Amino acid sequence: MTLPLLPTSTVGSLPKPSWLSEPEKLWSPWRLEGDELREGTLDALTLAAEEQRRAGLDIISDGEQTRQHFVTTFIEYLNGVDFERRETVRIRNRYDASVPTVAGAVSLDGSVFADDAAHLRAVTDRPIKWALPGPMTMIDTLYDAHYGSREKLAWEFAGILNQEALALEAAGVDIIQFDEPAFNVFFDDVRDWGVAALERATEGLKAQTAVHICYGYGIKANNDWKLTLGSEWRQYEQTFPLLQASSLDIVSLERHNSNVPVELLGLLRGKRLMVGAIDVATDRIETPEEVASTLRGALAHVDADKLIPSTNCGMAPLSRGVAAAKMRALVAGAEIVRGEVA
Repeated sequence: MTLPLLPTSTVGSLPKPSWLSEPEKLWSPWRLEGDELREGTLDALTLAAEEQRRAGLDIISDGEQTRQHFVTTFIEYLNGVDFERRETVRIRNRYDASVPTVAGAVSLDGSVFADDAAHLRAVTDRPIKWALPGPMTMIDTLYDAHYGSREKLAWEFAGILNQEALALEAAGVDIIQFDEPAFNVFFDDVRDWGVAALERATEGLKAQTAVHICYGYGIKANNDWKLTLGSEWRQYEQTFPLLQASSLDIVSLERHNSNVPVELLGLLRGKRLMVGAIDVATDRIETPEEVASTLRGALAHVDADKLIPSTNCGMAPLSRGVAAAKMRALVAGAEIVRGEVA
């Protein structure tokens, strides 16, 4: 995997075409069915790769075009999860949601995304990244009626995720990212078993491994929660030292237009950092200079050869035009700082 200095990437999701699902909406239902849906999602995947190439991104992601949601689409393929038996749970201590039930031993037959990843690999010659839900975030999106232990279920999921990650690697994925927004909430669990479970999910991989931790999509429940966090968001202070000592290669974090103290990045010294320089909670397009300013601040705490300019989170709820403009701004801002560093 050959990358330039300050390689650019998105975190994950991109808006889907309006012919595939309702735009600017999370959990948007598909507008196609059966073989047409399969063809449509792969077409959208090709289109997302091309939009990223046009914007100038160095690392291409799938944009989550073949899945309805970053967690539940993966869970839909698991044995032992009953989607007809639903319970209401508190998601990351922020909002209530009706979720499926773990009713038996969980397992996965084959792979969920390997064929999709092979398709992405075939349509671009740039390095590609694929995101999977992390073990702790998976258990926070389910009701457990079988294991009776968050930790035990997380370890089961970690093994399944490792199976999937190895299949993605075989399909040509260069960076495998695990999304763990739950790491910003359940700090005792992160310390006691969360990071270890995540390392189990990466076991045996030769591909680069990343963990993404943010403050969430720009939806009301997340925005309301942020208002309670005060003038400094120091949640990362509890997780970063644990991740700095872990086997994960890359840590992805939120920074632009947030109250995360920039000095917390220094807790990850030695790791590669995907630093969010694009705010996904607003339609406003950042200027290249605003992106550059965020990156300059980060460079006081991370070496230039380890900095990956990125977005704060996924951009699925935004319009396609806004997302494309934000990607172009990210690339232009990174180019400014790249020239300064060089």
